[in-house]
Amino acid sequence: MPDASLAAVVKHCDGLLCTAAIGDYDGAVNGLQVENSGRVTRIAATVDASLATVKLALKAKADLMIVHHGLFWSPSHPWTGKKHELIRALIENNIAVYSSHLPLDSHPKLGNNAQLCAALGFKKFQPFFQSHGQTIGFQTTTNISRDELAIRLARATGEKPVMLPGGNKVCRRIGIVTGGAGGDLKTAAAEGVDTFITGEGPHWTYALAEELGINVFYGGHYATETFGVKALAAHLAKKFRLPWNFLDHPTGL
Repeated sequence: MPDASLAAVVKHCDGLLCTAAIGDYDGAVNGLQVENSGRVTRIAATVDASLATVKLALKAKADLMIVHHGLFWSPSHPWTGKKHELIRALIENNIAVYSSHLPLDSHPKLGNNAQLCAALGFKKFQPFFQSHGQTIGFQTTTNISRDELAIRLARATGEKPVMLPGGNKVCRRIGIVTGGAGGDLKTAAAEGVDTFITGEGPHWTYALAEELGINVFYGGHYATETFGVKALAAHLAKKFRLPWNFLDHPTGL
């Protein structure tokens, strides 16, 4: 059975993703969140670290989980009930967890935003949207109808997007920030895009999109953030000659 050093995989990820240099939310805790015995034989990629996805990793016989949303977004103590079940499942089954949030969002090749750009057929794009001290998204100049863009986005994510048709029917400057950036619609519009693609946003952004004269597409927080963990896991699998698979546990949000 092929295997690799966990330390080597983590070192490679930290360097590739510039983990130490990328600012993020306090609860992100980017990097290795849970150790195993030190070897990796199978990688499992998934969007969220949760008891449900840990159980999927166990079924897949994975000993390293690559996740976008890690374990520590809010105070995580005490380790009782379902939290105890989660940590016990990780420890007893020798499963490590590596989490990457904004470092993975912003990566110019493997990141959620770059990968979604590629899935939409955009080949040339520029940095876009400041968050925690760096740009994390991308923008592109093109000429595509709003309806065609909706079709492309649905094809890329597998989910029908919610469209806020506040702008023109033809999209010429499109900004992309996967996940939950809808509440920062003003920030996106201030950079001059006429169309903004993200995962989700609040109800009040519908009226704001009309006020700003901008089209907004909500493609789903989960659906727009499956890309990065898949790309990173595939990259690691190739480099370290390990098998990998994606653990699909959609939230519908």
